[in-house]
Amino acid sequence: MAQTPPRPRYRQRYLAPRYWLTWLSLLLVQMLTWLPLRLTRPFGRGLGWLLGRVMRERRHVTDVNLMLCLPELDAAARRRMVDAHFKAMGAAIFETAFAWFASDARIRRLGRVEGLEHLDAVQQQGQGALLLTGHFSWLELGARVLAVQRPFHAMYRHVNNPLIDDWMFSARLQRTRRQPLPKRDIKTLIRALREGEAIWYAPDQTLGREAGLFLPMFGQPVWTLTATARLAKLGRARVVPYFTTFEHGQYVLRVQAPLEQFPSGDDAADARRVNDLIEAAARTSPQAYFWGHRRFKVRPPDREDPYRRVD
Repeated sequence: MAQTPPRPRYRQRYLAPRYWLTWLSLLLVQMLTWLPLRLTRPFGRGLGWLLGRVMRERRHVTDVNLMLCLPELDAAARRRMVDAHFKAMGAAIFETAFAWFASDARIRRLGRVEGLEHLDAVQQQGQGALLLTGHFSWLELGARVLAVQRPFHAMYRHVNNPLIDDWMFSARLQRTRRQPLPKRDIKTLIRALREGEAIWYAPDQTLGREAGLFLPMFGQPVWTLTATARLAKLGRARVVPYFTTFEHGQYVLRVQAPLEQFPSGDDAADARRVNDLIEAAARTSPQAYFWGHRRFKVRPPDREDPYRRVD
């Protein structure tokens, strides 16, 4: 598992006209990296502000999430936070482009990693590491900043466009120096952890009724996956949290000490610890958290859909 497999070759069918628009899109994304990020990021923030005025449904979801999770904000402060969030998501267009296309040398100049000794200590003991993080606007770039320092497996879901799916697999393989692992291939994930590998993992999105519990996050009952503790137990691995911030023009990724007494045997307590970690990081960089995701679409029977508009 530790050896990097050969990079997959693109299929000849990707030269067909139906894929030309996809190739053009990839070229345009790559072109976003031709200028320094410090110059293009402000443009992205402006673009995000504009999109926040156009994407009314996404703005509604963002506003509802902030109203539920940060009730201390009054209406004016919440509007400012919604605008700040869309600006961060606009900047993410360019940050993600850099994550996919920039050289390792350019990435090293963009950010730094603190606390790598925590990850190293776990792997030196022969244990695998679940690199626990959350969904923030700089998610891809933060992962790339880490990847230039240490190899890890990226957990992923297949996308519908086969060219994009193959390209993303190949790019992640090249950047992380480890084979990307399908999210639902539990056996492969567990085997990698038992072999002492590190796996990127972000469990803070509600995509369906996967195994979970309603647990508090930001004071709200949220459908919370219990898979983190289960993977750690089956993989005999440690959970090593890390989160990224943007400070003084640089992306700073901080690796925390591995969680102690985790898993504890109490699924609810373990999952709540994960929620608390991600909530703390979101409060540190609230503009960058994925407030546009319908995190509360799965609700307890006595709670209404918070995203339903009332005319």
